[in-house]
Amino acid sequence: MMKRLDRTEIIFKLVSYGLLTVFALACLYPLIYVLSGSFSSTTPVDQGRVVLWPVWGDNENGFKAYEFVFTSAYSKLFWLSYCNAFFVTMYGTLVSMIVGICGAYALSKPRLMFGRGFNFMLVFTMWFNAGMIPTYNNFKAFGVNNIYMFIIALGFNAFNIILLRNYFSGIPTEIEEAATIDGATEFQILMRVYIPMSKSSIITVAMFYAVARWNGYLWAQMLLEDKYQWPLTLFIRQQVDTIAADISENPNAYEFSALGLRYAYIVLSIIPIIIVYPLLQKYFAAGVNVGGVKE
Repeated sequence: MMKRLDRTEIIFKLVSYGLLTVFALACLYPLIYVLSGSFSSTTPVDQGRVVLWPVWGDNENGFKAYEFVFTSAYSKLFWLSYCNAFFVTMYGTLVSMIVGICGAYALSKPRLMFGRGFNFMLVFTMWFNAGMIPTYNNFKAFGVNNIYMFIIALGFNAFNIILLRNYFSGIPTEIEEAATIDGATEFQILMRVYIPMSKSSIITVAMFYAVARWNGYLWAQMLLEDKYQWPLTLFIRQQVDTIAADISENPNAYEFSALGLRYAYIVLSIIPIIIVYPLLQKYFAAGVNVGGVKE
């Protein structure tokens, strides 16, 4: 038999659901606006008449920006930057997870010699850091100027390692002791016990890394000098500005606005995240509560 809610509980649910609905719509609207703007024709976009649905002017269509993306002289560089973004995301996440899982496994062990000191030094890097300029100088001194060194240089994140360490620490020691009695090595215990039992948290942290790599812009701008190694976000920031300036100087030479072109590039750049996230959402929901930072 269902429990009957009293008045205060009903009011609380109505208010909370209403606030959540408003918050969800506020988060969703920018995506809808950019999508609509990318499919709208030049005049409505420039005049700010796009609110919710694509708007087409007289004798205009909203596909000119996408036609430019796929057929212009910049299309080759765009798709190359798309491939670079996939490369940085996949291999950057792989490197970060290998470092993070191995580090978290070692730091989760009370028997680790000087373990408390290592844990303190890891947490200390979250409280204090050298700053952007010294970090940039270190990167340049170590030759971080190509996409391969870029992946390695950004392969460490203390917060994500602490998340994994906290989850590993919660795995019962009896399971590890049983595996040790059966003759399992440390590597076998990690691969056959800890990783399978921590799948949700590992996928969650991997998604944190992947989204950060895919959306990463600042360090790519500062370190990657060769435009043929630019990831997608850097291409959109640097090259689209060049195209937009040309559109502003020669508006009659283009059948779309600079804003419409920006929206088209943004829509194409978020497609992989929109596809992948629903597939991993169940793991994210299970692993997001891995635990707070504790020492």
